[in-house]
Amino acid sequence: MEFKDDFFKKVEKKTKVNKDTIVDLARKLQAGNMKDEKTLREVISTLSIMTGKNVTKEQEEKIINTIISDKIPKNIDKMF
Repeated sequence: MEFKDDFFKKVEKKTKVNKDTIVDLARKLQAGNMKDEKTLREVISTLSIMTGKNVTKEQEEKIINTIISDKIPKNIDKMF
């Protein structure tokens, strides 16, 4: 699926996240091993910056351990 530049312009206007950052994150997610701690840390860091939300080391460790140990709920309702 290919996105047009106007799509990215709309996203950037709403989120203040530019096209290059979005594309870079998508590439990391596609090419990266989501069981690899280094890849996960990079993705968490990028998302933290993109959203303007601070992620503590404790939160980062909890996220990584949850993903690596396959404890992510398959049903989104169980996440909340």
